[in-house]
Amino acid sequence: MSLKGIELQIAIPKTFDAGKIAEQKQQQSQLNNDQAAANTDRQTIKNRETVLESEKYAALDGETNESEQEQMKDQQKKQQQDEEKKTVHPYKGSFVDFIG
Repeated sequence: MSLKGIELQIAIPKTFDAGKIAEQKQQQSQLNNDQAAANTDRQTIKNRETVLESEKYAALDGETNESEQEQMKDQQKKQQQDEEKKTVHPYKGSFVDFIG
């Protein structure tokens, strides 16, 4: 199959357009990969800093005196009791009879 002059006038510019589109897609995928790598790096750095901050606060927790720890325990007990009170339904019973 041979191409005539008029057909070449249409085919050659379309070849260039197809090449440009292919190059743009390749560049776009490369940009996406670079962006994903940068996001991963940022997340890694953030995680490292978060751990350092947690260690700093953990050291402060070890320095608290016993009275503060007792107060914390009392607050936790109160919170647990409040949670238990919230879970009791006003007209549905708390006992389920599985017999018979």
